[in-house]
Amino acid sequence: MQLAQFSSKWMNIPSEQEVMLANESSRKLATYVKSTSHPAFQLLKKGKAVGTVLIPAFALQMLIVILSQMAQGNTVTLMPVHAELTTQEAADLLNVSRPYLVNILEEGKIPFHKVGSRRRVLAKDILRYKEKIDKARLATLEELANEAQKHNMGY
Repeated sequence: MQLAQFSSKWMNIPSEQEVMLANESSRKLATYVKSTSHPAFQLLKKGKAVGTVLIPAFALQMLIVILSQMAQGNTVTLMPVHAELTTQEAADLLNVSRPYLVNILEEGKIPFHKVGSRRRVLAKDILRYKEKIDKARLATLEELANEAQKHNMGY
């Protein structure tokens, strides 16, 4: 199967039946992941066991996240961390405008390189930056909450 076919096939919004199945599956797998560090799946063909597949625990956790999102009717996009993103794709990941992202890039806050006259950013660098600003945002919120409690503002 070509990548383009694969991508378009999985960009569909899950049906009502898929949402229900994803909900049930994610709950069962979430219980299982807590009890094992070496997940395994038994393969069945026409109801008969034909083999077992061991998978990394992280892969099972990712599967649960995907199923949980499907259970909410959402689609999920997986992206390799070494993927090169356009400035628009990177801006979309950060939920900012493209011109704002370009300013961040030009300030040197996120590494990038140019392909011709176009900027390209690695997904891992965008995700690292997002994690950094999310941590800073949470620290600021915690500081504000502490100040509010200190001054008996009812928070």
